[in-house]
Amino acid sequence: MVQRGSFHPRNSSTVRFLPRKSSPLALTFQIFCIFAFSVFLFLLVYTRNSLEDEQMQQTFLPRKSQSQSQSQSPQRKVGLVPSPNIPDEQLWDAPFSYGLHPCIKPTAKYKAAINSERYMTVRSNGGLNQMRTGIADMVAVARVMNATLVIPQLDKRSFWHDSRFVSYYSLCFTGMSLITWGTTLVSVFSDTFDENYFIKTLRGDIQIVKELPKELETAPRARKHFTSWASVGYYEETKQLWKDYQVIHVAKSDSRLANNDLPVDIQRLRCRALYQALRFSPPIESLGKKLVERLRSRGGRYIALHLRYEKDMLSFTGCTYGLTDSQSEELKIMRENTNHWKVKRINATEQRAGGFCPLTPKEVGIFLRALGYPSSTQIYIAAGEIYGGDTYLSELKSRFPNIVFKETLATKDELRAFANHATQTAALDYIISVESDVFVPSYSGNMARAVEGHRRFLGHRKTISPDRKGLVEIFDELESGELEESSLPHLVQPMHLNRQGAPRKRYGPSPGIKGRGRFRTEESFYENPYPECICNSKKHSE
Repeated sequence: MVQRGSFHPRNSSTVRFLPRKSSPLALTFQIFCIFAFSVFLFLLVYTRNSLEDEQMQQTFLPRKSQSQSQSQSPQRKVGLVPSPNIPDEQLWDAPFSYGLHPCIKPTAKYKAAINSERYMTVRSNGGLNQMRTGIADMVAVARVMNATLVIPQLDKRSFWHDSRFVSYYSLCFTGMSLITWGTTLVSVFSDTFDENYFIKTLRGDIQIVKELPKELETAPRARKHFTSWASVGYYEETKQLWKDYQVIHVAKSDSRLANNDLPVDIQRLRCRALYQALRFSPPIESLGKKLVERLRSRGGRYIALHLRYEKDMLSFTGCTYGLTDSQSEELKIMRENTNHWKVKRINATEQRAGGFCPLTPKEVGIFLRALGYPSSTQIYIAAGEIYGGDTYLSELKSRFPNIVFKETLATKDELRAFANHATQTAALDYIISVESDVFVPSYSGNMARAVEGHRRFLGHRKTISPDRKGLVEIFDELESGELEESSLPHLVQPMHLNRQGAPRKRYGPSPGIKGRGRFRTEESFYENPYPECICNSKKHSE
């Protein structure tokens, strides 16, 4: 039996583990080893975290920091060895999304729509994407003002050249798709959008009707130009019009709501309206999907290039680089004769140096090759008629022979229904661009912003936005002989690391601008609906 309290060191197995008294030198050495190992572990963890933080910062850079990082490009060197082939995943894969996903469900505070005897009629102005975002705004405005929305009329303006255009003095026949409203011609909603689906999808948000009740067709109405980039408070005040009118007519729909500082439920309603409810009409949707399938069957992956090298765009921006004197004069006359374009005198050289011009077809070709895309890449041209035709397109085709247009994908019979209906053909371009592996706009217009925003919403699909100002400097050095084309990848690729559609919060107003003018400088809500409609939680998922 073992007696409690007794202890025999020599017989105990624990004796061998008893520490021996260390010398001062050995103790110092042990402390030094522990310290060195701790430093090693710290540096290892710190370096890993720093790399991860750097990646996150590159993705979520604010506007000022991002522009600074882009301007610090490598020094230009002549005759650099061409960069090695870039892995396919780097060329084609979407940026890392950090688990972000669409979130457009209403919050718990959101209430279902109620019937209203107050009506809002809308004339939606501009081109296809200006009309689309304007309609989404009007859905939100109708919600704020407790109004029943009458299906908007779509504006058809001078450069959309629809086959159903007639002069203002033409008669309006019953059953035709064209009606007159004041001095502007408009087209019915169902020509471009799925009207019944639009009404059905938003029935929990607002009440929508196809036309005014008969008894209100001749009733007096308030004709209103809503303030641009207005707040919810503005529309709450505007509800005073209901005291005197039962119908409010909205003359313009574009940019009627602020980009920022709106309730999250209003922002998500805008996203539900644009990305869910405002579906194109069945014929457009059907053909658009067929064309995407044909592109895939031809070459698998493809770039959708929104090439804004069209006559009206070049005339409007005053960009004449690379054109002949007669072409430049033609664009100048066009600008002077277009009354609603306010700026008539434009310095084309300064405009291009400032990055305010669309890239030319040649410049786009050089840019894409510098990014690493091989000459075999399939490129779909999403655009109207290219100014100068094959004369300028040949400079793009020489670098990328696999160029595709609607006319080469669809049959004549398929396109006949859309002939001269520019809004509908633009809708086909929109579908193909949203579904592309990579989207590249040569200019930051309404189409480019709308497609980029939609692609962000769908999972931050790869969208490469050219740094036109930085590229112009490079192109000019290339043309003057200061640079060789083989050196371009080392300049162009670092310049565009943070311009490929990775997640980031929407830019606010430009610094130093005060008053209402600052709203114009904000990034469009529809260009980047993060964070209101893109989340990293499952609570309000799509």
